[in-house]
Amino acid sequence: MHFPLHKVDKPLEPINSESNNLPGLTNEQAAQGLVSLVDHSEGHTDVGHGIHATSHTIFNIRWIHNLIPGVERLATQYHIGNFVAIRGSKEQIFEAMPIYARIGMHLLFYGRGQIQVLHSHTVESLLKEQSIKEGKVYDSPESTASIPSFVETYSLDTSELLEPDVKKYKTFNEFFSRKLKPDVRPVENADDPASICSAADCRLTVYQTIDLAKQFWIKGREFTYPNLLGLNPSSERASIFDGASLAIFRLAPADYHRFHSPIDATAGEIVHIPGQYYTVNPQAVNEAGFDVFTANTRSILYLTHAGTGLPVAFVAIGALLVGSIVWTNGGEKGKTIKRGEELGYFAYGGSTVVVLFPKGVIKFDEDLVANSAVPVETLVKVGNSLGRTPTKA
Repeated sequence: MHFPLHKVDKPLEPINSESNNLPGLTNEQAAQGLVSLVDHSEGHTDVGHGIHATSHTIFNIRWIHNLIPGVERLATQYHIGNFVAIRGSKEQIFEAMPIYARIGMHLLFYGRGQIQVLHSHTVESLLKEQSIKEGKVYDSPESTASIPSFVETYSLDTSELLEPDVKKYKTFNEFFSRKLKPDVRPVENADDPASICSAADCRLTVYQTIDLAKQFWIKGREFTYPNLLGLNPSSERASIFDGASLAIFRLAPADYHRFHSPIDATAGEIVHIPGQYYTVNPQAVNEAGFDVFTANTRSILYLTHAGTGLPVAFVAIGALLVGSIVWTNGGEKGKTIKRGEELGYFAYGGSTVVVLFPKGVIKFDEDLVANSAVPVETLVKVGNSLGRTPTKA
């Protein structure tokens, strides 16, 4: 849900781990709230009055007020969400955070580790259980009844879809991982072999080095490239990514959830790393001590860049209520992949892709670099320019 900057008449909620921003809410109540939202999605078709309610829409949803004490007062005082930049302009818009993500943030900040919630679950086991459960709910044929309200809640443009008739999808998840018409996401600078493009419809941050990423955006103390990739720091593969650049593509629930190759490449090995299902909202990524990218479940595809012969690590990261990560063209080892060609998709939920480019493979576009240093994410689409491979002197 987008709101123009000039309409934002109250401050953003200062979400951090130092203060309890869901006043009066116990970990037990937060856990029950998440479970109830997932259960509600199975029996109720209006997602805007359930799991995708936001601080802008909850005032008339009494059952949520009763479930999450204090949330109405919080929504009166603050906007709960994030600003994002519109590329090619100085405009920023506000994007409201779904209530399920805000509860996930509360549990992440205040109930981590071995603290038990709701029938002796740890927070980690609860988030995993509910993420898997939501995936099953939206894999059922009955879940198609939720598609129209999802389209309305997020004002989706169905004319872009390969199948624009929402009645023809067999499950909600089939719609969630919907395909687009071939011509609606053209690759910018397609005739320039050095050009590199966006991998997703997303909110994007880019950093030429990991030090810049940790200065401006990723505050987790354990974030390193070997930790992200599950590699021994002394290994040969890890050394290839010394000095690497990274792009972070955050997909919100409303986004087109197929991801595409940013480069001309050959598909290589895929490595799956099991992990947690923490929310990947900026407030979690920006918080010191919370290492969501290196803690979450993720699947890594190594692409060989056609221009340099170097490996590029394409890391698909699961998140709260993300059911699964599926590789399509990216799963065919040895396959030649063109820029903008589909690699795979996420099942239900918000999610993130992090792409690591070895040193010298990319110089990011200056406007993206400038926004990321603010720091603020930039809205981009699949195929939009990300940068280019610099010419060697």
